[in-house]
Amino acid sequence: MTKGRIHSYETFGTVDGPGIRFVLFTQGCPLRCRFCHNRDTWETGIGTEMTPDEVIDEYMKYKTYYETSGGGITVSGGEASLQADFVTEVFRLAKENGIHTCLDTSGFVEIDKIKELLDYTDLVLLDLKHMDPERSKWLTGASSEKAMQLARYLDERNIPVWLRHVLIPGITDSRENLELMADFTASLNNVDRFEFLPYHVMGVPKWEQLGLEYSLKDVEPATKDDVEKAKKVFLDMGVDRFV
Repeated sequence: MTKGRIHSYETFGTVDGPGIRFVLFTQGCPLRCRFCHNRDTWETGIGTEMTPDEVIDEYMKYKTYYETSGGGITVSGGEASLQADFVTEVFRLAKENGIHTCLDTSGFVEIDKIKELLDYTDLVLLDLKHMDPERSKWLTGASSEKAMQLARYLDERNIPVWLRHVLIPGITDSRENLELMADFTASLNNVDRFEFLPYHVMGVPKWEQLGLEYSLKDVEPATKDDVEKAKKVFLDMGVDRFV
């Protein structure tokens, strides 16, 4: 049976999809986001091995909480799509047991490699890092184009999406970037929700523990006012996918 390499899991997740969720964090990520708060998930080939059956068994221990809240299972990372075969099997077993499935992804994926996985996926949480390709490369190590391609493909398949964007003061919060993001959001018919995630520095200690320099150390966390200003850009353009 396919085994996955797991960084950790959370049994009472409340921010990674609807309801209370079992959140599985896979090991390994192809991006190098300067603001990453899970820096220790980047490396591949390490982590705890789990089988899909073991994942479902862990879920079942708390099944009542998930079912009564309208929750389910979310697989995140790292980048979950790096272990597409494993996640596909987890989600296949989940659907056999009537469990709502959610894939949390950066969108930096080869679509052909996740088509079967998406057959068993009820909801995708898709991060939009930066709309400008060059700024995206500076911020994450890769262009934003793959994420946009995935968003369009999910739209074609009518798979529900929550778009998410980390709002970083002075880096991703320019009016130009937000207007491009609002335009792109409006072009899609499958976006159930758009979420601005305020930039924070809670992950900095992980970088320090690994002996690594955190390049955004001088950037202040985003405030509620920053988020409201960003929302207003969307609303001024007639784009309201907020909850």
